[in-house]
Amino acid sequence: MKRLGMSAVMLALGIAAMAQNLNTKYLEYISKWKEVALQNQADYGIPASITMAQALLESAAGQSELAVKAKNHFGIKCTSEWFGGVYYYDDDSKGECFRQYADAAESFKDHSVFLRRPRYTTCFEIAIEDYEGWARRLSECGYATDRQYAYKLVKLIEDYRLDKLGNGWSYKTQNDTAAAAGAAAAVAAAPRPLKASVIRKTEPIMTVNNDPEPPYVVPLTAKEERDSFMLMHPQKKCNGVLYVVAREGDTYSNVAFRLNIRERDLREYNDALGRDLQKGDRIYLASKKNTGMNEYVWSFTGQSLWALSQEEGVHIEAIQKWNGLDPQIRTFRTRQKIYLKKVKDEPMR
Repeated sequence: MKRLGMSAVMLALGIAAMAQNLNTKYLEYISKWKEVALQNQADYGIPASITMAQALLESAAGQSELAVKAKNHFGIKCTSEWFGGVYYYDDDSKGECFRQYADAAESFKDHSVFLRRPRYTTCFEIAIEDYEGWARRLSECGYATDRQYAYKLVKLIEDYRLDKLGNGWSYKTQNDTAAAAGAAAAVAAAPRPLKASVIRKTEPIMTVNNDPEPPYVVPLTAKEERDSFMLMHPQKKCNGVLYVVAREGDTYSNVAFRLNIRERDLREYNDALGRDLQKGDRIYLASKKNTGMNEYVWSFTGQSLWALSQEEGVHIEAIQKWNGLDPQIRTFRTRQKIYLKKVKDEPMR
């Protein structure tokens, strides 16, 4: 009994040492996003283990340039049906177009929607539990050009036990060696999945899911989407033009979608081509005017031409015209009188 106990302790300590070699950033990322992956599994039928493994691999656990700057955690490129934000990045070719999202959760959802395209239909012939079959089928359907893609997904799933996401998976930083060994021993006691070194080439065993389909959720109509947006964004008026104030997470892309208008039109209303939307910015819902309510206003040092334009509800080009401003000037260096309409009896500068 003594020898057996010592062997168990040594085994637990060895497993604990192996667990310490796992990437902490990966563990934290899994802990943060596992519920989102599980919800998407319930909503769209894509294994949470596959979703999480792809997110880890494609985004380097949320640390890649695409994940940080475009909130794109799955490397999904622009397609003909994509009307959202875009981010240009050098991948297989220089300056390729990738989808840009308001937040990572939106990226996770779009990944699930993306896999419901006809190209990946055969993936759904495979049981959710068969992550190995899913990984192989995604690779066969051309999700990635990397020939080792399926192997890498399976290895991540097995190394980080992603097949257990819906079965008590948790990550807590362990400072006590004995506690870490105990936790590792508990993990070791669980049934281990097949090794990732060789991916099975046989067809997966199909299982029948007798659970009833989830209830169909009717999507919002364009009017309902707009009404929902307006409920959270009270309308105001400046110079006779309606506007709302941007909230946290708003982008020109998602605001345009919810208002059922073209993003480019919305940007042109706000002189915002090439500009990101910030919390607190005014979003004009129609084109600003070419003249202001007052004949002139006073700018202040450091004020941008765009900020003055938004504050007065007058297009930038009109302000430049009434004041003879150089188009290259974007910020006022001194306090000066800025005309908002053509003034009689006073020559334009």
